[in-house]
Amino acid sequence: MEVSQVRYHLRCLNFIAGMVVSDTLVTEFDYERQDASGATCTARAWARVPAPVSAEDRQRLKAQAKELLLRHQAVLVAHYYVDGDLQDLALETGGCVADSLEMARFGRDHAAQTLVVAGVRFMGETAKILSPKKRVLMPTLEATCSLDLGCPEDEFAAFCDAHPDREVVVYANTSAAVKARADWMVTSSCALAIVRHLKSQGRKIIWAPDRHLGRYIQEQTGADMLCWSGACIVHDEFKGTELALLRDKHPQAQVLVHPESPASVVAQADVVGSTSQLLQAVVQGSAREYIVATDNGLMHRMRQLAGDKVLMEAPTAGQSATCKSCAHCPWMAMNALENLVQCLQGQAPEIVVPQPIRQGAVSCIERMLDFVKRHPASLSRPVQGFVPAQGAA
Repeated sequence: MEVSQVRYHLRCLNFIAGMVVSDTLVTEFDYERQDASGATCTARAWARVPAPVSAEDRQRLKAQAKELLLRHQAVLVAHYYVDGDLQDLALETGGCVADSLEMARFGRDHAAQTLVVAGVRFMGETAKILSPKKRVLMPTLEATCSLDLGCPEDEFAAFCDAHPDREVVVYANTSAAVKARADWMVTSSCALAIVRHLKSQGRKIIWAPDRHLGRYIQEQTGADMLCWSGACIVHDEFKGTELALLRDKHPQAQVLVHPESPASVVAQADVVGSTSQLLQAVVQGSAREYIVATDNGLMHRMRQLAGDKVLMEAPTAGQSATCKSCAHCPWMAMNALENLVQCLQGQAPEIVVPQPIRQGAVSCIERMLDFVKRHPASLSRPVQGFVPAQGAA
């Protein structure tokens, strides 16, 4: 396998080291980590990405996975950013493709007693928090998130304790332990509405962990927000200057941006929104060309639902002129057909959330769910013609 096949351009020191180990590529990279005082430092993380498999092996593995899901009466719930084969498999077997919240809600409401979550670890934890009596499996528990890593439980708790007068609002991309310290959990599709609601009640807010999304919400709502300084290694790589150059070459293209992106990118957007809102913009939009600033895993559903549209990845810094759109999460890429089959065969690894942490975390999630139920307009509406059980992001 050529290292270039699965090379990722990542933030800070970018691509540092890659070596093939047991048909995987181990990639090391840096991310930002804040402490309780608000200071940031650089920390090291890694991802172990499975090697690509042949078309023949893909079909064999998909068939195995289908049989195992049926045998174990399990349902597969997959995130928009995982491999397209996993997204297709979820929909073909009665599962869903969605964001972490909809994945968890789907799993909670589904009759299956075994949920298989294809995504990153905090998504499996959220599913387990909402479905404590169900078995929640994942292809790998090593798939994490830079936002989760960048917001350690103990440092965040100390930060909150230093500001007891503030309501604690955390993004879904956090650990169960951090959620247990929060008053509210939000997703990108309902964050604006919930923060507006809190502002109307005169609440001051601690926001964590994504600084770009926090800045965007603060600008849109005018809320008094004290923001943690985390970032998504994918969205943080989008570059305003490079985007402007691409727009010059495609003046008719609509620019779609996830609000985890830097301000210089958000400022150029025609649509700023969650994954489902960006998906809707492509499906419902009248433009022929779209520049998309989010993880390129979403392109799979976009191409399926709007095959007549031209989709371009928003540029990252890249290592050369041939690597300007490397926006794919290496931890999402750790989910593959092969480790899914192994997970189903061994009924492991399994997500475990200690009961004291779950009891603390479930209240902030249920508070959000109750708000969304009472204010359905706070979420984006589904697009007509979507594949059933796709979900909203």
